[in-house]
Parts: sequence; C-alpha cells; structure tokens
Amino acid sequence: MGYKKVQEPVKVKLKKNDLIEVTTGKEKGKTGKVLKVFREKNQVLVEKLNLIKRHTRPSPTSGQGGIVEKEAPLYVCKVKLICPKCATATRFRMTQTGEGKKVRVCLKCKELIDG
Repeated sequence: MGYKKVQEPVKVKLKKNDLIEVTTGKEKGKTGKVLKVFREKNQVLVEKLNLIKRHTRPSPTSGQGGIVEKEAPLYVCKVKLICPKCATATRFRMTQTGEGKKVRVCLKCKELIDG
C-alpha cells in the first residue's frame, strides 16, 4: 500500500480580489476574481470558475435539497495574475519600496501592482 505525498506549501503571493487568468486545464483562458486563498494547500477559489455540482439533502438549515453548483479551488501554479496597468496575465516580483513596504511589481511593464 502506497503513501500519499504531501505537497509542500509555497509562498502564495496572490490576494483576495486579485484578477487572475487560468493558464491550463478545462478553464484555460478564462479570467476571474479571487474569492479566497488557501495558503496551506497552495490553492485559490475563483469567482464563477471551476464549477462543480454537489448533491445536497434537505435539512432544516438549508431547506430544500437538490443539485447545487459551486466553485472548486484551483492550484496556484495554474493561474497568473493580470496586471491592472498593462491588462495582461504576467509574472510578478516582490520588491521593497523606499519606506520598506513590500509590493508586487509587474515584470512586463515594471509598474507597481498594489501601490
């Protein structure tokens, strides 16, 4: 019987409300807004992307049962941040400003992403 390999957590540099583009998989080329970041799992939840169907039973809290569509998390390695200045999916780098604050910088247009 084999063992499950545990994925090492990487430093996720994406934040809530970031605009991202999916680079691989069935959702390739689609864009969306990050709803939640799961740092320990290296995953992000993106608005209206990677939808799955869940069958739910009726309960006093939820009321009627049925088939519910909801978002499933995507791995961080499958998405790229969209730069608000140049409007393209780019890689970015963390740098420090003169005041010592850490900011993200687009590698294409060299502009600050979060200023």
